[in-house]
Amino acid sequence: MKKQNLFMIGLATLLASATQAYSQEQLAKSIQEARAETARTSLQLSTTLGALNGLAQKTEGDLRPAYNTFAAEVTNTVAAAATTAARVQWMDGEGQQYFKNWQDTITSIANESLRKKSQKRLETVRSEFDDVKKELKEASAKFKPFLSDLSDIQKTLASDVTAAGVKSVRSTVKSANWNYKSVDRVINSAIKELEKMAKALSPEAK
Repeated sequence: MKKQNLFMIGLATLLASATQAYSQEQLAKSIQEARAETARTSLQLSTTLGALNGLAQKTEGDLRPAYNTFAAEVTNTVAAAATTAARVQWMDGEGQQYFKNWQDTITSIANESLRKKSQKRLETVRSEFDDVKKELKEASAKFKPFLSDLSDIQKTLASDVTAAGVKSVRSTVKSANWNYKSVDRVINSAIKELEKMAKALSPEAK
């Protein structure tokens, strides 16, 4: 009877560990996806700014091709901002389930010393997760003034794609360049935090 009880306890511990491992694998995958998304967003921001400044430098000739390129990149940047916002929402919602599962597993550990070590490990990873979330939330917020500038420029030039029209938006182009720096800084900071967490969740992590 005792052997059967020990077997059941061992089986329960094994299943709990398997659940935790699965959660860790899924969380690691999500963090890697977030890192790739954020890197693409960084590239998109740079591409959009290049299209904007390329248009702003036009003083003669047919400006329509440069405007069309800029307008297309604005659409892509709006999509990138939406992706960042969605990732933050996931981290606030479904992403928290991983830590709940992990905490439930730790709570079931009978060995006090092992339980404390596991708890410390959980808190470290959760802190890194919160750092990532903080950076992405800030990036999402800083997207707004940049997107506002892009939208205003696009609307202004939509019916006046001329050198005079471009001249009229130069101050807003300057504002967009300034706001870009803020977004890009936070995006790159988020990438660093995501890389740090990806390493922490890797099976090779020390």
